[in-house]
Amino acid sequence: MGASQPAPADTTTPAARVVTRFAPSPTGFLHIGGARTALFNLLFARHHGGEFRLRIEDTDRARSTDAAIAAILDGMTWLGLDWDGEVVYQFARAARHAEVAHQLLAAGHAYRCYATPAELEALREAQRAAKQPMRYDGRWRDRTDWPNDQPYVIRLKAPREGQVTIEDRVQGPVTVANAELDDMVLLRSDGTPTYMLAVVVDDHDMGVTHVIRGDDHLNNAFRQLALIRAMGWQEPVYAHIPLIHGSDGAKLSKRHGALGVDAYRDEMGLLPEAVENYLLRLGWGHGDDEIISRAQATEWFDLAGVGRGPARFDMKKLESVNGHYLRSSDDARLVTLIAPRLAAALGRALGAADQDILQRSMAELKKRASNLNDLASGALFYLRSRPIPMDDAAAKLLASAGPDLVLAARDALAAAGDWTAAALEAEARRLAEARQWKLGQVAQPLRAAVTGAAQSPGLFDVLATLGREESLGRIDDALGTMTREGATA
Repeated sequence: MGASQPAPADTTTPAARVVTRFAPSPTGFLHIGGARTALFNLLFARHHGGEFRLRIEDTDRARSTDAAIAAILDGMTWLGLDWDGEVVYQFARAARHAEVAHQLLAAGHAYRCYATPAELEALREAQRAAKQPMRYDGRWRDRTDWPNDQPYVIRLKAPREGQVTIEDRVQGPVTVANAELDDMVLLRSDGTPTYMLAVVVDDHDMGVTHVIRGDDHLNNAFRQLALIRAMGWQEPVYAHIPLIHGSDGAKLSKRHGALGVDAYRDEMGLLPEAVENYLLRLGWGHGDDEIISRAQATEWFDLAGVGRGPARFDMKKLESVNGHYLRSSDDARLVTLIAPRLAAALGRALGAADQDILQRSMAELKKRASNLNDLASGALFYLRSRPIPMDDAAAKLLASAGPDLVLAARDALAAAGDWTAAALEAEARRLAEARQWKLGQVAQPLRAAVTGAAQSPGLFDVLATLGREESLGRIDDALGTMTREGATA
């Protein structure tokens, strides 16, 4: 198999309504690569005013689980990958798949194969020994001396001469000799349909016009096309997208970020619009545009913009994109998103006062965060009960400043007429000038006392947000600890 010429331009007949589909197997969570495939299908359909359908390929009963189905639906909903119509469950359509296999059998496009598992294994062993491709040899293709009461499978009578070319919208023209393809099984001896049969029948019955999927399915396309032609059905347009690789060029794995979509939400604290934006640019481009809204993506997306080489997953780039969306996100929404994380850390539910202080501090907090985990961690000190815990850096700052400096700073703040950031900063500067200190000598130990850390949003904004009573109470707690430690030193 080989591709030579550039991919043809993305053309769609205006008279034909575009229908795309995403068809995951529910054997695990919605994979990040699968999410990109779903996004490309959605955008292509929306761009052409068509439909985007969802099919759950749950024919592997041993591995398919309800939990995995729920995770797929949850992941797609979170990313806003809204499908049209009802979800199609492939296993429920087994009777329809079998019906098509028997239609092909009656029309002479398929045949009964009585080869036993032992015979097929012997055939494979012989081919391995001869270093030949392992293919079924068609031994029952033209026979009619069928044994009575013996199990058989139904195989497609695939063409043997000539070649077939797929005008792939991403890969370009790809040609395979028919001699390379064997007669695939359509219906197993127990009457259950194979994956290859089910996919073709479902795509036809769902009216799918464009099959957009990973290029690991390109070989399957030739086998499926033979089945489509045997049935005399309309052939879909194929577009096989290169798979995602890791930043080192190797196949994407968990160490690169090949996780379920839920992990990007729950564990990494990323926003859905950021993940969508990053996935969109992972193998597709529109000039130099990096930050692209859903509306822009719908307007601009076409298959001609999909690259023919594997895209490389870069976690740092994803985090950077997420930081952009975090900073531009609505403050109230961010409060809602970090509330569960804060409740878990605090071991209690957040009350109205907690929500209020988060809302008032969010504009500053989100400037310092790249994800919801950072945001929650940065906001935690606001909601701590007194006395708040001190990290090592904060404890060292207080120890080096000493209780006399902290007490002087505390009294200066208490003298402020208005408890505003500007008024508190003015009092701190007045104290520093009177004592010939630098402002940082006053501000740093105060920051440690009220936040329990050496770094935080602007100190005077923090003090204003906490309020007079809470701020002075935290400083008093720190002074008490310093005095006790000094007495025992």
